[in-house]
Amino acid sequence: MSTSIMKIISHVLNSKKIAEIISKEIIITNAEEGLDLLGNLYYQGYDAILIYYNNITPEFFDLKNGMAGEILQKFSTYRVRLAIIGDFSNLYSQSLKDFVYESNKGGHINFLESLESGLEQLARG
Repeated sequence: MSTSIMKIISHVLNSKKIAEIISKEIIITNAEEGLDLLGNLYYQGYDAILIYYNNITPEFFDLKNGMAGEILQKFSTYRVRLAIIGDFSNLYSQSLKDFVYESNKGGHINFLESLESGLEQLARG
């Protein structure tokens, strides 16, 4: 993960410090980079992270390889909420659709369609 290719916009809503990650590049290409991003932002005092779908490798969304599970488990352990923003209406696998549905029900990890809905959801927790 190269911090030179990304920008962090800080939002504070309902006393929650939320990091919005902005980049034209893929920021998370493997589990280690996801954990590095989480660790860096956690130690900067962020309560939540908002990242865009196109900043995460497509392999993350292939649940068979375990990358999503490994990264999202760390978010739960550190109690940092996460919103992934993108169009999830045409997911290709039923298991991924189920994963997104269950994640959104729990509220700690959210797959949402807009920045506004992401900030609103993260500010609630």
